[in-house]
Amino acid sequence: MIPIRNAVPSRYPPVITWMLIAANCVVFVFQDSLSPSELVLFVRRFALIPALYSDFLTSGETDLAAGDFLPFFTMMFLHGGWLHLILNMWTLWLFGPSIEDRLGHGRYLAFYLVCGLAASLAHVLFNPVSIVPALGASGAIAGILGCFMRLFPLARIVVIVPILFIPLFLEVHAFVFIGLWFLLQLFQSTMGLLLPSSSGDVAWWAHVGGFLAGFTLGPLLIRSRQRYRVYYPDEGMLGFDTEGRI
Repeated sequence: MIPIRNAVPSRYPPVITWMLIAANCVVFVFQDSLSPSELVLFVRRFALIPALYSDFLTSGETDLAAGDFLPFFTMMFLHGGWLHLILNMWTLWLFGPSIEDRLGHGRYLAFYLVCGLAASLAHVLFNPVSIVPALGASGAIAGILGCFMRLFPLARIVVIVPILFIPLFLEVHAFVFIGLWFLLQLFQSTMGLLLPSSSGDVAWWAHVGGFLAGFTLGPLLIRSRQRYRVYYPDEGMLGFDTEGRI
């Protein structure tokens, strides 16, 4: 299922979501401009390589400087290709504004970065000896999906289900679409532990960690009613109420 529309209305412009998308695109264009040797050095410096932190995880002691932990954050602004970037940015564009609207710009940015950090930590904890660089915003975006599912479980999401060459348009509840997505991540993560060769190059545990962080933390950061008035009944999108329901 490919999501194409979110029925939850937003009252304020999603400035931070726009900035995050722009930052990811700018970084990717810079990546794409590097020579192969320069790109290797760039990825080694700013992508997340779990094996570098194995000593710190096991003994708490390390020779790493504070700057060597920067990849826990910088990895969420790197991508492995155009398709990787487009899919992540489309999901962020689709679900991010609703969460930013309810949390406020500052809290939303902090929430996004914390979810990305949780995703990085989960990836390192479950892949402590991996030397494969992990990169991508999907862990932080998984946190947005987790928060969306928690705040708007019955909201309608319009999805496309391709049947051969015929697109089938459906409306599904958020808890169905996002819940199935999360179960797939959990299944793939478990399979990666049992059969490491089946995990490929996807950081499944990063998705799980980011999702759980967003599901847990998001509702704690919602704006108070003094700072964000309740919607009037007629402020929903055409055919949907203010929670994205019919």
